Amino acid sequence: MSILELDDKGRLTIPKQIRESLEIGRKVLIINAGDHLKIIPLPSDPFQSLHGAFNIKKSFRELRKQAELIGENEAKDKGS
Repeated sequence: MSILELDDKGRLTIPKQIRESLEIGRKVLIINAGDHLKIIPLPSDPFQSLHGAFNIKKSFRELRKQAELIGENEAKDKGS
């Protein structure tokens, strides 16, 4: 735990040890959580972090057809 001070411009410097341990690069997301802030490290290349996340072997047409069928079934279920 560290107690930090804001500079004259309202900036905060995260200590090097914390930046390294959390692998914080150049960008972070800051969330106002009411009574505290959440700081979430962002990847330098967001697309690289998604690599392999969408290993889909179906074509776009197949995916669209599947989505349409699901939508039709949900609409039928709500109408019943």
